[in-house]
Amino acid sequence: MPRIRVMIVDDEEDLVSILVERLQFRGYQAEGVLSGKEAIAKAAVQEFDIAVIDVKMPEINGIETLRRLKKIKPSMKVILLTGHGCEAEGEEGLAEGAFDYLIKPVNIEEITAKINSALGISSRE
Repeated sequence: MPRIRVMIVDDEEDLVSILVERLQFRGYQAEGVLSGKEAIAKAAVQEFDIAVIDVKMPEINGIETLRRLKKIKPSMKVILLTGHGCEAEGEEGLAEGAFDYLIKPVNIEEITAKINSALGISSRE
């Protein structure tokens, strides 16, 4: 089975590094970017199966990043990360085409389970 290509989008550099490293350790092909602008530029020239996007980012927030990504890559799945108490943003993301959202803080098992669910994969070895 080909490796799942994941883009992590968050303005917290440490979080991006940790998630990319942990996803790669689990066999995913993961890359990280630190802004919505970078995510849109990268998606325009590279294929990803799924993006995990933080809602709260400067300049282009996660909802607007989702909208723009869906225009250039309609088949790419998107999972949003939102802060505790910000479920309304997650719901807005669902209305804009996100597969689902997770509430921070998240652990790697939650993220991998949601990625696999979005891509219709029942389990990973």
